[in-house]
Amino acid sequence: MVLGVLGNGLVLIVKLVCKDHFQCLYWLPLFSLTLSDFFCSILIICGSLLAVLSDGQISPWCEVVSLLKFTFITSSIGSIAILCVQRFMGIPSKGKRLSVVMAVACVASWCTGAVFGAVPVAYEWIRYDPAEMLCAVFWESSYSDMLVYILCAFSISIFVPFLLILCCSILTCAGFGKKCSSQDDLSSITPLLVILYLFCYAPFAASELVLLGRLDLTPSPEWLRSLSSVMAYLDCCLNPFIYCTNKDFRKAVLILVWNKRRSTSPEPVLTGITRLEL
Repeated sequence: MVLGVLGNGLVLIVKLVCKDHFQCLYWLPLFSLTLSDFFCSILIICGSLLAVLSDGQISPWCEVVSLLKFTFITSSIGSIAILCVQRFMGIPSKGKRLSVVMAVACVASWCTGAVFGAVPVAYEWIRYDPAEMLCAVFWESSYSDMLVYILCAFSISIFVPFLLILCCSILTCAGFGKKCSSQDDLSSITPLLVILYLFCYAPFAASELVLLGRLDLTPSPEWLRSLSSVMAYLDCCLNPFIYCTNKDFRKAVLILVWNKRRSTSPEPVLTGITRLEL
């Protein structure tokens, strides 16, 4: 929780305050991804910690957490998919008409997650799950309802972005994408973001697929549900470290820290120069 809040908060500040010190042609999906991780760290991970300490979550916070959880999952994979499409097609986040389409798609990923997250709340399918350490969807009456909901949610919110990520990443690595960004651009971290997201959310996808195969509506194994929550939290707190693998972004972070230090201490004075033989 601490790493997620502080790390993503720092990344957001650097993107807003020090944006002139690093190149970022595809800033919109990266900003959306960081915003999703930041709010997930504050609301979901913090809510999970409080639930563990208090042995559960009460209504209406229980329903709100369930809704936001799916919203953040969908917005994250949607933002990464849009980033992959922009890199492949060479569409910057400003300056072209297609950039408006990318912005609408980014907003749509948030709205789609909110819609699918609201359905279990409306039908009262939500209750606290000690294994996941937060409120989740439980199916106790109808297998057909579960089947329709999971298939619709996964096919629209998860499977389509996953296909875009997979296809655009493979084509870009194969050299078919447009060369509109250099290795210094912040989007160079995209492969790391993709690998980390797919790795961390694999247990979540596995737990849902296991659930589909159980006609008696028994939930997935507790260890798998716990692992899915922990790995999702891990994704939120590791993304800021991936941003820092970009050299120019690291410089922007140092500039922000240095300027903050200068505002609270006297300006340093150059006292000498030492020549180094290289």
